[in-house]
Amino acid sequence: MSSVESEQETKAIEDLSFEEALALLDETVDALESGSLTLAQSMAMYERGMKLARVCNEMLTSAEMRITRIRTAYGEQMRMVDSDDDMEVGS
Repeated sequence: MSSVESEQETKAIEDLSFEEALALLDETVDALESGSLTLAQSMAMYERGMKLARVCNEMLTSAEMRITRIRTAYGEQMRMVDSDDDMEVGS
């Protein structure tokens, strides 16, 4: 695989949704585990799998960070609402 092809494949992989990338990663693992590939094919599939795994990991990390930001933002609001409710009950 030439570096141009590799760059194009990397770009295509980065444009996938998480679900698409995960499905392709699963297919890649199955192909590697089948034992029916040549060494060259196995190396290409391994490289593809690593790219897919990296992209999936980056998407999961991004989602986790977003969830943390949302929890922080809305958690502050919920604490204020809870405090207001506590004051009304005590009145």
